[in-house]
Amino acid sequence: AAGGGEDGAPKRPYDLVVFGASGFTGQFVVEEVAQAAADGELRGPLRWAVAGRSREKLQTVLKWAAERLGKAAFGDEVGVVLCDVGDPASLAAMAKQTRLVLNCVGPYRFFGEPVVEACVENGTSCIDISGEPQFLEGMYLKYNDKAAAKGVYVIGSCGFDSIPADMGVLYTRDKLKGTLTAVESFLTVKSGPEGSCIHDGTWKSAVYGLADQDNLKKLRKKIGYAPVPVVGAKLKRRGLVFYNQEFKEYSIPFMGSDVSVVKRSQRYLHTQLKETPVQYGAYVNIGGLGSVIKLMFAGLLFLLLVKFSFGRKLLVNYPEFFSAGRFTKKGPTQKQMEGTSFTMTFFGEGYSEGQDPQSGKPNVKICTEVKGPEPGYVATPIAMVQAAVSLLEDAACLPKEGGVYSPGAAFSKTKLIDRLNKRGVEFSVISKPEI
Repeated sequence: AAGGGEDGAPKRPYDLVVFGASGFTGQFVVEEVAQAAADGELRGPLRWAVAGRSREKLQTVLKWAAERLGKAAFGDEVGVVLCDVGDPASLAAMAKQTRLVLNCVGPYRFFGEPVVEACVENGTSCIDISGEPQFLEGMYLKYNDKAAAKGVYVIGSCGFDSIPADMGVLYTRDKLKGTLTAVESFLTVKSGPEGSCIHDGTWKSAVYGLADQDNLKKLRKKIGYAPVPVVGAKLKRRGLVFYNQEFKEYSIPFMGSDVSVVKRSQRYLHTQLKETPVQYGAYVNIGGLGSVIKLMFAGLLFLLLVKFSFGRKLLVNYPEFFSAGRFTKKGPTQKQMEGTSFTMTFFGEGYSEGQDPQSGKPNVKICTEVKGPEPGYVATPIAMVQAAVSLLEDAACLPKEGGVYSPGAAFSKTKLIDRLNKRGVEFSVISKPEI
């Protein structure tokens, strides 16, 4: 019993622990956990803790988060746990004290596995916000069976990568009268007069991820995924850059983990729950021709450098220069975050009730969207913490077996979308034109 208590096992002192709480993203996750606890989003009082290497830094973050929520300080209900990702014994000690770890220590390809291992070994569930397919799928290969045996859930990509996309596809499917067979999503990020930027932790993950594409292919061979059947008209792949009539701007394929995460969810829902798999393509709107030219130069330079170790050193040491100011070592200011928001628009097609999706052309369409605040440090903590609340509160609706899951696979039957809506990551139907 993960909660302890029922079988005479001592009850674990914490429901959840935020690991890496004093990191750039971790601090915002701490604030969001405190908010969820204050709002009484859980049935009982939430017992939680922060974890990391420095007691001083952890206490500073707790003080900062309390002030941001207009409190003097948190009481004894919030613990401080000292542990270091390089010290397995300390990770095991942390895992033993809680039902769930929110892991904010990335790049996950370097620091993720010891945390997953400690959690699985000690019967603790674990959530992360990785957008690194190689890490996510590597953890599936190594720990899925053991997590199932221990009855714990390891759920990766619970941030902006890839909850809006993964849950957005499921939302679109549930809102279509009939059978959804294909969806394309288009991401637009708007920023205010102050502009926007991303902390360089994410940049590092991208540098190392792109350098290692070949190993991802090998890993997928090793896993030996069952092919997902194509149902309905085959979704066409679009070009590297194309003009998008709907948005009157140029779009490119989205480079993040969304497509791989959605595919894992669809495979699970098809093989385990016999649901019709949905084909998916992900794109991002980049603006006018000027943006296209700038991006192509930057992209070519990046792909050239990322292949060589000295090139990767340059990229990692000078994120601001090589990303034209998009990624910085400081991360965005409060003002920049307040001025930034995202919209992900989903165009779905399928077959009306009674139409056979195996034959003929799709005859129904739907358009939905997910809107939210700044993706990296406002929407990501909301997504992560609501995933945590769903895991703790909607336990009866999770997959019957533990395992390593993508968000859509883990949360398709839970109240996660309702919970996100209440916190400002909003799912809605834009139009349902009948054809």
